[in-house]
Order: sequence, then C-alpha cells, then structure tokens
Amino acid sequence: MIFKNAEIVFQDGARKADIRTEKGKIVEIAPQIEGKGKDLSGLTVFPGLIDMHVHLREPGFEKKENIESGCKAAVKGGFTQICCMPNTSPVTDNKVVVTYIKARAEEVNLCKVHPVGAITKGQEGNELSAIGAMKAAGAVALSEDGKTVEDTKIMSLAMQYASDFGLVCLCHCEDKGLVDGGVVNEGFRSTLTGLKGSIRAAEDIIIAREICLSESLNIPVHICHVSTYSGVQIIREAKARGVFVTAETCPHYFTLTDEVVSSFDTNTKVNPPLREEKDRLAILEGLKDGTLDCIVTDHAPHHADDKNVEYNLAAFGISGLETSFALSYTALVKSGLISLPQLAEKMSARPAKILGLEGGELAVGKSADFTAVDLNEEWTVDPAAFVSKGKNTPFAGRKVFGRVKLTVVDGEIKYEEK
Repeated sequence: MIFKNAEIVFQDGARKADIRTEKGKIVEIAPQIEGKGKDLSGLTVFPGLIDMHVHLREPGFEKKENIESGCKAAVKGGFTQICCMPNTSPVTDNKVVVTYIKARAEEVNLCKVHPVGAITKGQEGNELSAIGAMKAAGAVALSEDGKTVEDTKIMSLAMQYASDFGLVCLCHCEDKGLVDGGVVNEGFRSTLTGLKGSIRAAEDIIIAREICLSESLNIPVHICHVSTYSGVQIIREAKARGVFVTAETCPHYFTLTDEVVSSFDTNTKVNPPLREEKDRLAILEGLKDGTLDCIVTDHAPHHADDKNVEYNLAAFGISGLETSFALSYTALVKSGLISLPQLAEKMSARPAKILGLEGGELAVGKSADFTAVDLNEEWTVDPAAFVSKGKNTPFAGRKVFGRVKLTVVDGEIKYEEK
C-alpha cells in the first residue's frame, strides 16, 4: 500500500512524505511516491503507539474486558502494541497462560499483544515464577502489577533472574503497611471528604528501594505510574548518578489533581491516587526534562458494578486506551511543553527500547506500524462511545484535541474512523 500526503513525525522533526509498505514492512519513504494510494492529507502520522501498561482482564475477568475488546480499544486509541499485566485468573505466572494470551491475540488479529509475567507465583510474593519458561513463551517483562514484592531479598533475586533472561522488572511501588487501606491522597481533600488517605512516602519508599537494588546490582529497573513530586525527584537524582532506572506516568497524573475526589465520583479512584497540584506540576517537569521516560495508560477497565458503589468499596482504575493520546497531546504538545517528536518518543520509541521491542520509529526496513491523527480536531470524551467494555473514566465531557483516524499494524489497516 501507499499512504500519501501525510505530515510524518520523525525523531528529528515532522515533514511531509509518502509511505509505501510491502509484506508488513516500510519499503520506501519519500516526498512523493508514484502510484495511487490512501490520501492522508491533513493528518499527522506517528510511529505506532506502544502502551507498556495495560490490563486486558483475560483470562478470568472477561466481564470487565477481554483480549478482543481491549485490542479494539487499543487500535481505536492509536496503539499498535500493548503489554498486558499479569493480574489475571489464573495469574500469568507460567508459560501456559502466556501462550494462551499470545494465541488469543493472534486470533483477534488487531494489535500486537505482549504478555507481562508475574514476578512471583500467584503474585503472592513468596516464590519466583518460572521466568525462563515465560520468556520462551513470549513474555516481554515481569511485574507484580498492583502489588509490591514486600520481601526485598525476593525482589533482589527477581531482578537478577529477570536480567539473566533479558527481561526488566516493572515495579508497582507501594508500601502496603503505610497505605493501610488509604483510597485517596492524604491531605486537605482526604480530610474534607473523610476518605482515608495514603501518604506519598508509601510510594516513594519503594521507588527508593528499587533504585537502591538497581544501583547495587547494576541491573535496570522500571518504575510504574509515578504520581508524586518527591518520587520524580528521587528518580531524577538516581539518573544523574547513572543508575539504570526508567519510569512512566499516566495522563491522569498530569491532567488531574485530588481536587476531583471531592465529587465522590468513583471514576476518580486510582492506584496510586491522584495527588496535589505540586505533584502534577512536577510530573509535567519530569516529562519535559526526561526524568519520566514513558506515558502509559494503566488501562484498568471495570464493569459498572465495580464502580457503582461507595468510594471505599469501588475498584481502582481508569479505562484509558481511547483517551490517552488526545489527553497527552492536548496537555503536553498543544500547551507547548514538549514537541511532537518528544511525544512520539514517550508513547512509542522509549517503551520499545525499554522492553526490547521492534517499533518506535518510522524508517525503511522497519515494521509498518503507524498511527494517523487529526491534531486539529477537537472532540469531547464520551464513555458511551468507548469500544472497551470499561466505561470508567473521570474525563467524561472533557474537550480534547487529536483524533485518531487510522491505525496501521504490519501494513494492514486495523482501525479507520468511519
């Protein structure tokens, strides 16, 4: 196929060009390619977006989401590759579950799905999972997802074994004892609402622990969904010392604060919780200066029954695949904080590099994975229009810019706005 007249985002800037693909690869990029093709005039083409933190819920929780509905949401949101977390049932802690997820994703045949294996068996924190077998079956990383490995010795061993197999640990940082049942950030809003708070130190202490292990072992580590100003600073200082640490955050942490929990809308309940304005500003600065490497969704779809309860009992999480690009573009690029190539780096190139995936750039010989977006189109977030089973979003009614029009995976159009 030939895709014509697009503004293409390269690593060194954006410029007009045509793309020709053959057998799933990009075979030519030129100012003008002869022949008929799909006209992308007025659209901006990004390298296929990669989300390294997604919950697909299958196997076990298909009421919330399944691999098919999650992949449909992914390609609608512009994602060509997604990495799914292991908190399934059974837990993704062995080659059988990894193989099942890969096989189902191939049947669905929309985006590329990469399973993330659990660090410990059953996510119980006691015994390491079959790391080598999961890697051989297709796992691309390890994570305890919504839990922290509490035993530091086991975490140290996990990082060493993961490194031996060319994998990195993606760390949910939360001192369970300090959280102590907290559901929102501890501060003025928790006091105002009467909701139990969770202090920043609960997140920061484990961030610091994982960095200390990384530094002592000389092994890479990745910090998930950073939400605190102090966590950003801990990571920044570690990077300055040369520690092999990378980190991610999510759109809700740089577009919202805990002010919204005053509504008692359970769609604002996330883990870690939304913090204060100084945290939001620090995360923006961390994205700008490179302290925070990636933007992920932490896509956590839930059935309405999981959210339509009192705040303390509601499930944590936001359905984010269909809103992530627009929220990020509007808050970061349209505001002038970062450039289009920098956004592409955080949503594609860096995740690919951290996990060792092919992708993240548009170049001859690379996979023909890309996303075409109308950056000038303003639209309103409407959860009723989500293709994900999860309609749980705090962004309903929010106006954003950047509408995904086309998603191409291995040269095939997997999503096109009708």
